[in-house]
Formats: sequence, structure tokens, C-alpha cells
Amino acid sequence: MFISKNPATEEIMAEFPEISREMLAQKLAIAHDTFLQWRETSFAFRAERMRRLAELLQHHAREYGELIAKEMGRPINSPLFSAVAEVEKSGKVCAWYAENAEKILAPEIVASDASESFVRFDPLGPILAVMPWNFPLWQVFRFAAPALMAGNVGLLKHASNVPQCARAIEELFQRAGFPEGAFQNLFIGVPEVEVVIRDQRVAAVTLTGSERAGRSVAAIAGDVIKKTVLELGGSDPFIVLADADIEAACTVGVNARLQNAGQSCIAAKRFIVVKNIAQAFIDGYRKKYEALRLGDPMDEATDVGPLVNEKMLSEIERQVNESVKKGARVEIGGRRRAGRGYFFEPTILSDVKKGMPAYEEELFGPVAAVMVADDENDAIRIANDTSFGLGASLWTRDVEKAKQLAARVEAGAVFINGMVKSDPRLPFGGVKRSGYGRELSSYGIKEFVNIKTVWVNPQPRY
Repeated sequence: MFISKNPATEEIMAEFPEISREMLAQKLAIAHDTFLQWRETSFAFRAERMRRLAELLQHHAREYGELIAKEMGRPINSPLFSAVAEVEKSGKVCAWYAENAEKILAPEIVASDASESFVRFDPLGPILAVMPWNFPLWQVFRFAAPALMAGNVGLLKHASNVPQCARAIEELFQRAGFPEGAFQNLFIGVPEVEVVIRDQRVAAVTLTGSERAGRSVAAIAGDVIKKTVLELGGSDPFIVLADADIEAACTVGVNARLQNAGQSCIAAKRFIVVKNIAQAFIDGYRKKYEALRLGDPMDEATDVGPLVNEKMLSEIERQVNESVKKGARVEIGGRRRAGRGYFFEPTILSDVKKGMPAYEEELFGPVAAVMVADDENDAIRIANDTSFGLGASLWTRDVEKAKQLAARVEAGAVFINGMVKSDPRLPFGGVKRSGYGRELSSYGIKEFVNIKTVWVNPQPRY
């Protein structure tokens, strides 16, 4: 059963049953048949529909933003990346690929011993996307826009707690004029995910989610030799060097840590500050937190909303309490809020050291862990002392030095004097246990194509 539950009120809003195996088989057949037709369409034909999809998202951003706010708790109008902003960003990725896919996937001429040789980029087939709840529209569209523009079709297995968002996405593709089967939502459980991956008509899998889920999907796909792209967890460092603009770092650090109540893989989680400015940073950062409003995500004045469910609330509470028992200091917050809803106070922990959950584990909630480094080399060492490698933020006035240090940071992206974010124009993905493969940009659209060599000689050779 897929249950839509408001995390601010704990009200159950809707329930959807899982589809039968027979219905799943029908949907897979439709996906395959549609792919055989869709791959023959022109880029102009696909782009027309993708632009219409972008327009629908932009024009109805408030409507779908309210659905996000009610179903998973992101504030409707928070400056810390609101629910409405997520919908608008989803429209932008559709528009970007509608504009650029044909140029990116144009055949590339390569000189060889042939009279003519070139590389084509042909679609693979139906692609299964296993998607998370924390960005219920954006995560899906950043996969779907490039996949469909490349000539593939999409199958969505969304998180079980955002079924209304999942259904709305499928309806948006239909409203935009995509053919039946070009993008289908699958209300299926975990056992059926393996059924879909193993189906010979399904060409590849992309997953955004936990390390555990990624390991499972990759193992199944590997058994049947199918391409995967994995975007998993992150424990992104926010490195503040001695010459940094502390006020700017504190201001941006609030959004970097607390957007979506901290429930973001690329949120800054470990604030690594050089010791001679550490106290100044903590004092300034705490003042920013004091001004935040925790509350109802439908309230226009709310900055930080609830966590998605009781499980996530209990987990962040455990991580904070155990870290404090081992010597961490609570600068602000540190507790769940009494009453209904899954609210946890925006929290800063200082004196965080190795061996504490706040150091060793991903903090998927509104908790910032501040760690003190001796110097810039020690800061880089601490930044890399994690099994994750998704993003990193580096703060210093010496940009040339920052560029050199960026080469030493083990992450898929390094943002200098800015917060880590995704952009359709830039590749997105991680290293180490944060996954592999890339989404977005020209790199992302080429993950799910057959990079095909064509060698031509007008006179057959014997």
C-alpha cells in the first residue's frame, strides 16, 4: 500500500494499492511497444512536447508545490529552496534538454582508416527510475527529461510515501502530449523492482536513494548485465578557511544545511572550520539559526518544516543524543518539538570529533556538525575522512588556492564560495559510496544511450 501522510499533521490524505503482477506485465509491454515508436521520432517532435511539459510545470508551480508541501513537508515558500521553487526548477530542466538534446547527441565525425567514420548516440529502451521522496518532482524530472529526449521511455518506481506526486508526474506527461507508455508510474513494492530489472525489455536502471538500496539494485542489474547510475548518500563538507568571508559563509551555510529540513544528499552536513576563526564562525552561524521559524510547511512564513516521518525523526534524535553523550556540545536546538508532526529543532553541534555519529554518519535532518581543523591541510584531511563523496563547499578569499585545493577534495563537485547545488548545465554525481555515473548536462544524457561506432568504406575490401 502506498500511503500519503502529511508529516506536519500526521493526517493520512490518500492511499493507493499496489498494482498486480498482471497489470505490471501490461505496463512493461506498453513501455516496450511505445519505445519502438518513440525512438523513431525526431528531436523536434520530442522537444515540442518537452517544452509543453516545462510550461505546465512553470504555470502550475503553486499547485504542485502545495502537493509537495502537504505530502513530504517542504515549506511552500521558504527562502531555503521552497516547494514552489522545486517545481519551477523541474520545468527548467525540461526546457534545457528540449533546447540542447539534439546538439549534444548529434553524430560525431571521427577520422580513422575508413572513408567515413562517426559515433552515433542511440536510445537503449525503457529505463527504470527508482526515486526518493525528498525532492519528489525534481529527482524524477532530472532523469526523465534527458532520458526521453534521447529517445528512451521511462518507468517510475517512486518512494511509497509520495504517491500523489508520483501520479501527478505521470499525468503531467500525458497532459503535455507524450504518447501512452512514454512515461509510466508503477505502484509496485520492493519485490517487484527486481521483476522489472530482470525483464529483458527493460534496458537500464537509475536510482537515487540510500546506500543499501543502491547496493541491492546494482547487484540485481549486475546479475543481468544492465547499466546502472546510482546517486546515493552524502556527508558533504563545508570547509571554511582562515581567510574566508565569515558572514557570507554563515549566511549561505544556513541554506546549505537546512533546505528541506536538511533532508538532502547534497546538503552541507560537516562544517569544517580552521581553528583561529572557529568561534567567530560558530557565533555568527548560531545567530542565523536563532532567526529561523520552524512550523507548518503551508505557512508562508515558515523557514524549516518537519522531517518526513517518525523513523527519520527518531534517527536524527538518536544521532544527536549519542553525539552529545560522547562530548559534542549543543549550540542551539537539539530536541524534537512536542505535539503533532515530525518536527526537530534546527540544531548546531560543536566539538564534534571522530567516533561520534555526527562525525561518522550522514545526518539527514536539520543538524549541522561543526568540526575544528588545525589548518587548511587538516581541513582537507577531515573533509576526505568519510565513505561518501558527493559534493563539497570551500570558502576562502584566495580563489586560486581554492582551485588547487579542489583537486584534493574527494567529491563529485566542489563549489568555491557557494553552496553545492544541481544545475542542468553541469554534471551531477558522486564518488566512493555516494555512487557512480552522472546526471544532468551532456554527460547525464549520454548515460543511457548506445555510443555506437559506424565505420564506412564505399568499396568493399576483400
